[in-house]
Amino acid sequence: MFKKIGLMALATCALFSTQAQTDSTQSPVKESDTMRIGNIIILKNGQPSNQSQEVQDYFKHRKYNKSNHVTHWFAFDLGFNNFVDNTDYSSPETQAFAPGATDDWFNLRNSKSVNVNIWFVQGRLNMIKHVINLRYGAGLEFYNFRFEEDIRFRKNPPSVYLDDQINYNKNKLALNYITVPVMLNINFTPGKSLERSFGVSAGVSGSYLYGSRQKYRSDETGKEKLKGNLGLNDFKLAYVGEIHLGPVQVYGSYATESMFKKGLDFTPYTVGLRLSAF
Repeated sequence: MFKKIGLMALATCALFSTQAQTDSTQSPVKESDTMRIGNIIILKNGQPSNQSQEVQDYFKHRKYNKSNHVTHWFAFDLGFNNFVDNTDYSSPETQAFAPGATDDWFNLRNSKSVNVNIWFVQGRLNMIKHVINLRYGAGLEFYNFRFEEDIRFRKNPPSVYLDDQINYNKNKLALNYITVPVMLNINFTPGKSLERSFGVSAGVSGSYLYGSRQKYRSDETGKEKLKGNLGLNDFKLAYVGEIHLGPVQVYGSYATESMFKKGLDFTPYTVGLRLSAF
C-alpha cells in the first residue's frame, strides 16, 4: 500500500517538475506592429512605435521638402480666343486695307473661336522658400477666329473684302505660334499637395507666327484655303497669367499690340482651362 502511494507521489512530483520547466522555457512573443517588405514598412496593428513614427516622420518630411527645380513634360490648353477691335474704320489706311469695312464685318462666332495650346515642357524654379517661383515653358499656340460675315483675304498685297456673291457656311482665320512664356509664380500653399494648392502666376510670353491661313467652305466653292502673307505681324508679345485652384488651372493671355501690321487694329486675347499635373 505504502509502495503504491510512494509511486503516485513520485509521479505527481515529476509531472509538476516537467510543467515548471516548460513554462520557464517559454516566453511571451510580442507581435510586432510593423512588417517590412523590401524598403516598404507596413503598420500591422495600427499602434504607434518608434519605428512606425520614424516612417511617418520620413513621409511628412518628404511631402514638404519639394525639389528646387521641377520639370514637367506635356500640357494641354483648351479655351476661347477673341480680339479687342480698336480700328479706326474712317482712316485712309484702314479703307485702303479693307475698302468699305465697318466693325460689323469682323463679328465672331464666339462659341467656335477656339484656342488650343500644346506645351512640350514646363519648368518651375524655386526662388524663395517655394512661395516665390519662376515658371517657364515652350510650346505651340493655335488661334482660330470664326467670322460670321463672308469676308475674304487677299495677299500680295494683303487686303480684305466682303464677298457678296457667295454665302460661306464656314469662314475661319487660323494662326499658329511658337511660344515661350516666363512667369513669376506665388504659391500660397507651399506645404500642401497639388489637390489642395492655391496660387497665381503672371508674366509675359514671346511668340513667332510660323503659319497662318484662311479656311472657308461653301456650296459653290467647297473647301478652300488661302495661305501666305495675309498682313499679319510675325511676332507677338503678350501678358500671360494663371490661377491655380488645386488640380484646376485657369489661364489667360492678352497681346500688347495688334495682330495685323496695318489697316486693322485687333488685339487678341485668350481664356480657358489648362490640363496639367504641374
